[in-house]
Amino acid sequence: MREIVVVVGVGGMGMACARRLGPGRQLVIADHDATRLTDCTAELQSNGLDVVPRAVDVSIRSSVDDLAGAVGALGRLRTLVHTAGLSPTMASPTRVLEVDMLGTDHVLSAFLPLADDGTVAVCIASMAGYMAGMSPELEHALATAATEDLLSTLGPVDHLDFGASYCMAKRVNQLRVEHSAGVWGARGARVVTISPGIISTPMSLQELKEGAGEAMRQQLELSALPRMGTADDIAAAVEWLAGPAASFVTGCDLRVDGGVTAAIHGLGLGLGMKPA
Repeated sequence: MREIVVVVGVGGMGMACARRLGPGRQLVIADHDATRLTDCTAELQSNGLDVVPRAVDVSIRSSVDDLAGAVGALGRLRTLVHTAGLSPTMASPTRVLEVDMLGTDHVLSAFLPLADDGTVAVCIASMAGYMAGMSPELEHALATAATEDLLSTLGPVDHLDFGASYCMAKRVNQLRVEHSAGVWGARGARVVTISPGIISTPMSLQELKEGAGEAMRQQLELSALPRMGTADDIAAAVEWLAGPAASFVTGCDLRVDGGVTAAIHGLGLGLGMKPA
């Protein structure tokens, strides 16, 4: 049976992952943006990859179920890379949570039945998750709640400061993957998150121009490696996690942030770079 690599979300990081993981396998790429999906399919096919495009809205469980059903009909799921998400300037706090938090949960749940021995799921979270500032009690509740109860467990969000809902969504991604390790492991599969720092993608560059620009520049100044990351930095980490060299790694988060989170924690600062 043919091995399938699925990449959900074909922005900068998603495309970098598709290029690395796609050769020699059936590659399925999925996105909500039809124009982007068409353009990315053509680009990958021009580079010799066997690509199947699928439309998906990760905030709608039935849409993700349809995607998983199509993948299951093609062959054996080898690697699932979930990169789809919205940044704070792209939508309201509630919509960010619907896409970034619920969307990740929908993907994990829909693809679990396809997982078997050697399958690996890698979900892209963010270093922002480490700045969410949630209590241990709330984190436990969010790790264990049913998907349909996640928003109510968080409580009202539209009053939150800039970016707070994004931080919360990404922390929930980390928590849910950690909590999911057992059920994936029972099928012989692994599940992990990667938390990128400031990566040079169209979405990050938009954030630099918008409300988060000052904080992001300060974070770069603190970084142990004073540069923006690249989409290929993330894809290289995904490739390692998905491969045999990482066969004992599951239920955890890998920070790929140039040391920004370590510096912020060391100085007692939050994501917005204000004193704690």
